[in-house]
Amino acid sequence: MIRSVRALVAVLALSLLSLPAAVRAETPADTAQARVDSLADRLERAEQSIERLTRLVQEQNQAKVQSRSRNQVELSGLILFNGWYNNARFNNTDDPQFVATPQDSSGLPNANLAAGIRQSRIGLSVTGMQAVGAQLSGDIQLDFAGGQQPSSGGRTFPLPRIRTAFVKLDWRHLGLLIGQESQIISPLNPVSFAAVGTPEFTGAGNLWFWIPQVRLSYETGNAPRFGVQAALLTPMIGTPQPAFLDSADTGEKSRRPFVQGRLYIGWGEGETESQIGIGIHRGWIATPGDTLLASEAYTADLRLALGEKILLLGEGFLNGKATAGLGGGGIGQEFGLAGRPVESRGGWGQLNVRPSFSWELGAGAGIDNPDDALLTPIQRGRNIIYEGHVHWRPGGGLLMGAAFRRIETTYAAGKISANHINAFVGVAF
Repeated sequence: MIRSVRALVAVLALSLLSLPAAVRAETPADTAQARVDSLADRLERAEQSIERLTRLVQEQNQAKVQSRSRNQVELSGLILFNGWYNNARFNNTDDPQFVATPQDSSGLPNANLAAGIRQSRIGLSVTGMQAVGAQLSGDIQLDFAGGQQPSSGGRTFPLPRIRTAFVKLDWRHLGLLIGQESQIISPLNPVSFAAVGTPEFTGAGNLWFWIPQVRLSYETGNAPRFGVQAALLTPMIGTPQPAFLDSADTGEKSRRPFVQGRLYIGWGEGETESQIGIGIHRGWIATPGDTLLASEAYTADLRLALGEKILLLGEGFLNGKATAGLGGGGIGQEFGLAGRPVESRGGWGQLNVRPSFSWELGAGAGIDNPDDALLTPIQRGRNIIYEGHVHWRPGGGLLMGAAFRRIETTYAAGKISANHINAFVGVAF
């Protein structure tokens, strides 16, 4: 870029200096001299302008992010401040999924008010590479919702967490992904800035969990597009891990990966892309004997864009067994009576409307309904979440808004309902 600017200066100088001779040949001497002086002034001003441009280019080159292998690197993220009010005790105060029981009986209020920044996130992607005849790319996304240091600082010491991280190879119709990403049976998430760390409708029909996997996809190039996907996933059942060392859970001790498959049809591009898919999940869980328990689900997903202003999103699953490790299926409960897998069914839907470029309004609901006959007296029954939100993006990456969430969780003693109100300000880059 700098060489190009210098060459432009040289060409401009030669062009301008060559003009006075022609002028003198055709005009009186005094007029020719005046034009020479004028052109000299213009040349000096042009050189000064180009010098400033050269300095700007040099500064940009110094600030530009570039990988060691000189590939295209893009930094993105979201700096997000959330403030919230709860009128009861939830399982999680800043991004709740179900109403907790028992409520505080110490005499202190169950209602609470607070704010935090741990749903901020940052990402890095690299593109522009080729390998084995395919487009090669990589992406990693992190947030700060990995918990917090047990200290008096509490929520102001959030722990970083890897959300997704993968390598992709894309041929004309075939794609290979290796890494941690959303499952092919549940590719969507609701729109929300109040539920970023843990997506909206977790424990209410959204099997969202990001799981290490090897995924193969094939898609036709016609319109509409037809696709088929298959994946091998690490066998996760949601067992809490110790602080530092990994410990194999009963899913991993089955010595079999989880397997998933999906068929879909899609049309449109970008914000107007629509897609309908169906999927199947199958996994195995070890027991003290030789018998393996089943983890399974049959799923459907929908993304329907009606122009650029209306978007309908939804997912659902049937015959879900031991799906807590997939993202809170069975309201985060893997096993019930006599150690049997909890069976449940659920789903969620959300409608988003953009009356203008800056404003977005949306509302949705989700439900997870475990089989009560398989639950112990202290376990959670049906869980329903209703949500509504308004987002305002005035420009420059600034975003503001508010969201309301009502959660109804059923226990053996009855249903408990509570409300969560969340307001946020952020900047996306």
